[in-house]
Amino acid sequence: MTAKLTSVVLDSPDPQALARFYSELLDLPVTRVDGDWVDIGDGTTKLSFQHAPEYRPPLWPDPNFPQQIHLDIQVDDIDATESKVLRLGATLLSTKEAGFRVYSDPSGHPFCLCYD
Repeated sequence: MTAKLTSVVLDSPDPQALARFYSELLDLPVTRVDGDWVDIGDGTTKLSFQHAPEYRPPLWPDPNFPQQIHLDIQVDDIDATESKVLRLGATLLSTKEAGFRVYSDPSGHPFCLCYD
């Protein structure tokens, strides 16, 4: 038996807006819009976004509202990419750790920009 991961799905009160955020950040086109579901991808990488009307965002690092999942995104130029994600609607959460900075996307999911 073989198992294959086909997508990572993020809940959002506005899946179209969140898909646009990650589409621009990762330079991945929107490949499917089906009602309350949106996919972005390039044939190798795929992220999906689904409507969740009762979505409650994590409040990292508050353990009462745990993150449950986050994305690590490797970047070549942390300062340029930070400027881009902030312009797209992300919020900077932490710069304390060496090698990565923590943000929340427009729906509140934490993600890290990782750099050398």
